[in-house]
Amino acid sequence: MKSSRIFHSLTFVLAVFAQSVFAQQPVPPGIPTTGFPGLDQYRASRIAVFTDDYGQLARYREANAALKSPKGENRVVFFGDSITDSWHLDEYFPGKPYINRGIGGQTTPQMLVRFRQDVIDLHPKVVVILAGTNDIAGNTGPMRLEDIEDDYASLAELAQIHDIRVVLSSVLPVHNYTDRSKDFFAQRSPEKILALNKWLKSYAAEHAECIYLDYFSAMVDEKGLMKKDLADDGLHPNAAGYKIMVPLAEAAIKKALATVPDNVTTKN
Repeated sequence: MKSSRIFHSLTFVLAVFAQSVFAQQPVPPGIPTTGFPGLDQYRASRIAVFTDDYGQLARYREANAALKSPKGENRVVFFGDSITDSWHLDEYFPGKPYINRGIGGQTTPQMLVRFRQDVIDLHPKVVVILAGTNDIAGNTGPMRLEDIEDDYASLAELAQIHDIRVVLSSVLPVHNYTDRSKDFFAQRSPEKILALNKWLKSYAAEHAECIYLDYFSAMVDEKGLMKKDLADDGLHPNAAGYKIMVPLAEAAIKKALATVPDNVTTKN
């Protein structure tokens, strides 16, 4: 368990800091550029992933196979990118049957590729999806808001078919109050974050199987940015940030579980 956590922590660190570490290195010839040196080098460094295992199915394949049946428990899968990946659920939600299936750097098209393996096949009652920030940044290429929204809708529809309730988490705000935060902030338009969150809230209101989880309102400051003390790099929550997110997630999960019909039981 300890070695697994160390491995996952190292993976997260590499994903988070790849942009800043390699920002000054030249991008290989033939690689499209975005105007953001850190993002350009990050994308160049991920070519092997994009071509060999786009959804990164290998990441959790063995862990999934080792999971026991969820029979008799309210299993919940937290599904997302680095913000989920670095969230030690066993520490913040002790004793809860919550499973972390976050992968740093991922976008919603990558998550669609692995949704069956990392969510559906684990037979949870609820999936908490936190994504979108890397889509806005363009980690796997430029994406229109409409394309991000379509991916979210596909994830929700797949879950619905399998009697899985969906918690759609708002995209977190970002800030540029520190030197470390400026590159991440420049890639993530606050206006696009607001627009995507508006759509997520509306979609959840129109679909009974979905719950909207509003992290944004609890973490934004008077300027419309992430509160400085909640994210050291302007993007990824620190301990104070996760502490705010915990009760909000718990409330959303409780609400989602309450909508599960009595005749729906956890699969073996």
